[in-house]
Amino acid sequence: MEKGLIKKRLAVLVGCNYPNTPHELHGCINDVVAMREVLVKRFGFDPSHIELLIDAPGGSLAMPTGANIKKALGQMVDKAEASDVLFFHFSGHGTQIPSFVPGHHFRRQDEAIVPCDFNLITDVDMRQLVNRVPKGASFTILSDSCHSGGLIEQEKEQIGPNSSVNSNRALPLHKPKTIPFESILSHLTSLTRINTTDIGSHMLELFGDDASLRFRVPRLELDLIAVSQNPDEGILLSGCQANETSADMSPTEGGGKAYGAFSNAVQLVLRENSNSLSNRKIVVMARKVLAAKHFEQHPCLYCSDENADATFLLQI
Repeated sequence: MEKGLIKKRLAVLVGCNYPNTPHELHGCINDVVAMREVLVKRFGFDPSHIELLIDAPGGSLAMPTGANIKKALGQMVDKAEASDVLFFHFSGHGTQIPSFVPGHHFRRQDEAIVPCDFNLITDVDMRQLVNRVPKGASFTILSDSCHSGGLIEQEKEQIGPNSSVNSNRALPLHKPKTIPFESILSHLTSLTRINTTDIGSHMLELFGDDASLRFRVPRLELDLIAVSQNPDEGILLSGCQANETSADMSPTEGGGKAYGAFSNAVQLVLRENSNSLSNRKIVVMARKVLAAKHFEQHPCLYCSDENADATFLLQI
């Protein structure tokens, strides 16, 4: 990002707890509500420039559906000018979608976040948003969700996968923030009554033009979207690597609040370090916090070389 006087700071914060469903989480809304306070008090965000989407009754003006999240992100990017700071924090379920690569015999895994209505937002959607960010602005994405390491296609790996493999060993009061592809397919099939394993058919039937670009445009066009504007303005701090799960911690018996392990680690790092920290330093320190608490997830950083060493949210 080109250095200069910051014009405005804009944020979209999304917390999905999926209440009263088999996939219910507990800490995601707490994560983004706490982040809103940090943005205002530490990073100088105007509260009117922070859009909060949570799936608690009366908790926000709009529910965090796929269409509403993409609308909020699109409006934020459309408002952006050079030297603006954009921030998207998602806390909720993530998943991986198997997709065939034409001309090959294997499937590749595409990463996606799971809104409250299961209208998946995929890595292609995130890449398309990043491509629209004006030169000289920055777009930081903090994704506290499973498989989030691959959420922006083609972004340069700065802090990547750990050599260890996540065993998904359960911690006390811990729930992985993942919904298996088979569960998503089963849920969508129950709504569409279409007898197919092609997830795109279900998505188009249910959501039409609000479905992910992944399911709406030809592969050739997808490949063009996936070409990064190198070096681009995207900065992804992921809660785990692509083959791992992120943890959601339930409330403790002593009355402690539920939280997402990665979101909590980032906030702990910020509380304990009043000085400005680079994106790289935030991820390294969050890894140490999670390791000390025996979480088996490894936060990663994907961005340009310049943005890796830029100050997190360009704190002055």
